[in-house]
Amino acid sequence: MAIVVQTLSEQIYALIRDRIISGDLPADTAIRQDALAAELGVSKIPLREAFARLEQDGLLFYITNRGFFVRSLSFDEVEEVYALRLKIEPEAVGLASKKATDADKKVAHNALLALDEAAGSDRSKVGKMNRNFHMALVRPIQRQVTIQVVERLNLISERYVGKHLEPAGRDSRAHEEHTAMYEAWAAGQAKVVEGMMYDHINSTLEDLRKQFELEKNPAA
Repeated sequence: MAIVVQTLSEQIYALIRDRIISGDLPADTAIRQDALAAELGVSKIPLREAFARLEQDGLLFYITNRGFFVRSLSFDEVEEVYALRLKIEPEAVGLASKKATDADKKVAHNALLALDEAAGSDRSKVGKMNRNFHMALVRPIQRQVTIQVVERLNLISERYVGKHLEPAGRDSRAHEEHTAMYEAWAAGQAKVVEGMMYDHINSTLEDLRKQFELEKNPAA
């Protein structure tokens, strides 16, 4: 078993990222670096390294002389990110299904089980578990640039996964879609799972469009 050693800045990055995804750090709120450094018992150097990485992930933005702020969810970002996912992810999943080994299938199945468990017990972990499942369907493609691009897009999507699941009933629909995709993928049905993934991402995009429109015009 490989031993994964995280640097201090990586640990801080993961902790703050989880707080942003879960909503513990609200959007458009300045992060008080002094208070956070004192809470974590660290210096500002690893804290700034973590902030720089979170800024690259699109979760924070920096204002000169004011510091780092949590980036709010954005309709424009949804359109851009999900449009790119539609262009890349379905085909990547289809190709990966033809290369997946028994070990790959076990990883994907375990990721699906972990996602279902999070949905039933800890909603704050659903975004991360959703990303893990989607990436488990992509990684057997063995094309590193494609894997990196898809993972980057899924990272940005994590907060929107939580938003998408706010209305009642979407948990069960997501479970059914994920299960069906896994079964087609594990059976090597490339074209079938490619179409399923396209519909899955596209329906999520359509739902998010409606949610943002309703928030913009609540009386509509």
